[in-house]
Amino acid sequence: MTAAELKASRFWENPAVLELGRLPARAHFIPDDAEGAAAQRSPAHSPFFLTLNGRWRFKYLPGIAELNSVEAPAQGTIGEIMVPGCWQTQGYDRFHYTNINYPFPCDPPHLPDANPAGLYVRQFRLPDAWRTKRKTIVFEGVNSCLYLWVNHSFIGYSQGSRLPAEFDLTESLQDGVNELVVLVLKWCDGSYLEDQDMWRYSGIFRDVYLLARDPVHVRDVSLCPSVAPGGSEARLVCDLACTGAATVHAFLYDADGVEVARGQEWVPSSGQITLPLSQPCRWNAETPCLYTLRLACQDEVLRFQVGFRSLSWSDGIFRVNERPVKLKGVNRHESHPVLGQTIPYAHLREDLLLMKQHNVNAIRTSHYPNDPRFLLLCDELGFYVVDETDIECHGVNAAGDYHLLTKDPSWEEAFLDRVRRMVERDKNHPSVIMWSLGNESGYGRNHLAAAGWLRQRDPTRPVHYEGSNPVNKGLAETGLLDVESRMYPTLDYVEQYALDPGQTKPLFLCEYSHAMGNGPGDLHEYWDLIFSHSKLMGGCVWEWCDHAIRVPAGHGGSHYLYGGDFGDIPNDGNFCIDGLVGADRQPHPGLLELKNIVSPVGLAAVDAAAGRFTATNRYDFLDLAHLRLHWRLEHDGRLFHEGEGPPLHAPAGETQELVLPYPLCESWPPGCWVTLTVCTRHAAAWCGAGYEVGFAQFPLTSDDGRRHALRGRPFRQALDVRQEGDQLIIAGFDFQHRFDLRQGALTQLSRHSVQLLQGASNFNLWRAPIDNDMYVKVKWLEQGYDRLVTKVYHRHWQLDSHGALTIAVELGLAASSRRPVLRARVHWTFGETGVVEVRLEANVRADAPFLPRFGLQLILPAGFEVVEYLGLGPHESYIDKRHSVRRGRYRAKVWALFENYLRPQENGARFATSWVCVSNELGMGLHVHGEREFSFNASHFLPQDLTAARHAHELVPRPETVLQLDHKMSGVGSNSCGPALPAKYRLEEKNFSFHLVLHPVFQDMDASLAPADMRLRD
Repeated sequence: MTAAELKASRFWENPAVLELGRLPARAHFIPDDAEGAAAQRSPAHSPFFLTLNGRWRFKYLPGIAELNSVEAPAQGTIGEIMVPGCWQTQGYDRFHYTNINYPFPCDPPHLPDANPAGLYVRQFRLPDAWRTKRKTIVFEGVNSCLYLWVNHSFIGYSQGSRLPAEFDLTESLQDGVNELVVLVLKWCDGSYLEDQDMWRYSGIFRDVYLLARDPVHVRDVSLCPSVAPGGSEARLVCDLACTGAATVHAFLYDADGVEVARGQEWVPSSGQITLPLSQPCRWNAETPCLYTLRLACQDEVLRFQVGFRSLSWSDGIFRVNERPVKLKGVNRHESHPVLGQTIPYAHLREDLLLMKQHNVNAIRTSHYPNDPRFLLLCDELGFYVVDETDIECHGVNAAGDYHLLTKDPSWEEAFLDRVRRMVERDKNHPSVIMWSLGNESGYGRNHLAAAGWLRQRDPTRPVHYEGSNPVNKGLAETGLLDVESRMYPTLDYVEQYALDPGQTKPLFLCEYSHAMGNGPGDLHEYWDLIFSHSKLMGGCVWEWCDHAIRVPAGHGGSHYLYGGDFGDIPNDGNFCIDGLVGADRQPHPGLLELKNIVSPVGLAAVDAAAGRFTATNRYDFLDLAHLRLHWRLEHDGRLFHEGEGPPLHAPAGETQELVLPYPLCESWPPGCWVTLTVCTRHAAAWCGAGYEVGFAQFPLTSDDGRRHALRGRPFRQALDVRQEGDQLIIAGFDFQHRFDLRQGALTQLSRHSVQLLQGASNFNLWRAPIDNDMYVKVKWLEQGYDRLVTKVYHRHWQLDSHGALTIAVELGLAASSRRPVLRARVHWTFGETGVVEVRLEANVRADAPFLPRFGLQLILPAGFEVVEYLGLGPHESYIDKRHSVRRGRYRAKVWALFENYLRPQENGARFATSWVCVSNELGMGLHVHGEREFSFNASHFLPQDLTAARHAHELVPRPETVLQLDHKMSGVGSNSCGPALPAKYRLEEKNFSFHLVLHPVFQDMDASLAPADMRLRD
């Protein structure tokens, strides 16, 4: 095929042409010889395998129209590129992120004339031992389509970016040097089915290799392991497809390498070998027991991991090995901050180990089949995988018809081809427990055709497709789908579904909580429901990782960028920064939240003061004997007793009672808490011994009841109060404060002439919008919450008979052209020891949108870097995001409290704080407490600084410390994609009171905050 013929054929704009010369889809395997298979060495060491990964010659063409020849260009006119790799990450074309919208006009099957292309050239030699073999080439992933020539002969064409393409090269190869030429187009008609929410990468981005096969060989293997009810008997049925008649020998080995079954069969072209097995070790995600199958045919041995497990779904319950399971899942895109969609094995494994360490047991491959090595690791480490077809045509919805392609019969084969190739590649993996027809592509006849084929081809796994949700107004026929699936439903919907006897399918929340930025804040309540109802099989958080691009910066550093930073239009900005981990795989607090909420052990107090608790085993198969329990008793964050708990033993799904052997107290003083921690006894493939899998905390008294007052010094000198204009100067023995009557604000706090304030105090209700404030922030900005000014209506001061000074201020907060959002009465009381008490009564305008926060903002001078507090830690917490933090006494530098979200936003708050002290290195500082617990934030940024910046690297820290002391902060929720923030997590009270005590300190406060003596008894 010449360049002219190629351009005339326009295969890339014809949905009827999906391939030319491509071999039929088959299971993923690499043949080895008997020696290699017995040693279970890496397939890359097989004598029948030759990698073509490495540096290729490469020519980038801005458009396919500029292709003049399919011959390898002259050496001097061509560059180089690494394979596998995406050409955008190697200096060609540009990065482009878009979510819903196509990056080209929606005119299927047509593509722009300016359709970039890459011409790849690679020379290679074949081993002499391959001369009698059939030779094939395998492309594991090419985006978006490829044309292939070998030694000037046209071999074939293929599309379907995340699926393998295999071609037979035998007749075109020669002794000596051979030359491959591969033409890759950025877009083809298949790109209309590949409109996933991701960076749009191009090129040969997965492995490329050659295989040598015997003239007669096993072409495909379909394994069907089954277990009889009760689990005592099993059998493995091996369906074989051969290229000719041959004898095939089968050997099955257990995890210790002991042969447990064997068989053989003369296979004319297709046949079957059945291997019986007694007392099988069954596979599940908690105990991923694998057998090894070796199939020998002539010189070749094929090796497969085999997991014996059964799946069933009836009466609304999804079961593995006859037991109900809960999918504690995440959605996972393939994303690397430098390599794009090319994922090194070590990086892939790191992802999965992190998931195991954070109690994740399920993965949805959103929204395409992942690298084939991914499933091998999922088999070995133990994950339930929802394998999703490479179909998403979300852009047709933006263009006006969500069902445009799925209702069009001319696209039926394109839908079916992708489903078939996924199933044939991945059918032998025990980790695959559900097939998905794709994502966000409407719902029509082509989906029904794919579902019908799938159910016939593999009735052992359920079929999933969320797009059948009635909200999409597609076909009403859902009988071919085995589970009900929803994205971001409300809690009410989930509960109603669970309680509705008319709903007979398991409910799978394929996306239910959005981890974008400072979030998610709705995990706990979803899991309360999921754990409570058998019909709820679990779900997957959106999503695993931030899709940020790391680019070099000055002085050897780097920055992370997102959509729109490369001139890419259309783009969806930072909507790709929505992971539980960063692009560098550092866990965000949201992942820690998920870990503890889905912890395999649910701990509850029966009578904490008496040491009586329960432990509920949330494993689906394991008992708790492999875990140990540790307890700690603390008073005001200080440890005073700890020890080991009784042995854990509860079977899966059962609850055991615990009596902890800690000493009892006749009357526990306020502030006493017990912390229970559950850790592994032994090392596992994903963690070391002693790794914490979950914890819980319980107060030993029902209510603290204290006002957290500090001990004052003995009286030495009465207050000296004088007014100079609008300034009120309040002086005592070792302090001097100032209050601005015109502003109604505290402007100076000092002790021993050390200044503790840098500017006036301020009542603040603005927070830098988090990503989940995406919709409500429009209302906030319309009301001017970000630019409020204070109006003082009235002020009055007086000294009482005890010498204390009280300043009464009436004020309002309003933006220009807006009515005041809030009016308040504030009483500032100054005591002779330098303590300042603030009492506020606020009234919020009736029609005002709920407030982001409300509190007192203080600016402390440079050098006030040490933060000590009693409250929740060690990381950030909010009213609806606090299940991964524990009550304690924490000490850290200001920077350690900062959570560096790639797009700057509200971060680092500490919910439910009893007291906080911010000081310099000498212990000079400000101690704050209140009548009730409060939220605080200590930072080197004002909320306005965070609001104005688009990227973390644009932030310029202030030398001062900004201390936010909040009556309340609204929760973080999941509303960037999920439901609105529930009312109970909003600051929407129209009347509220607030109380704080500010105490300048000049020494280490440990002595005055030491725990009270406790009268313990055995």
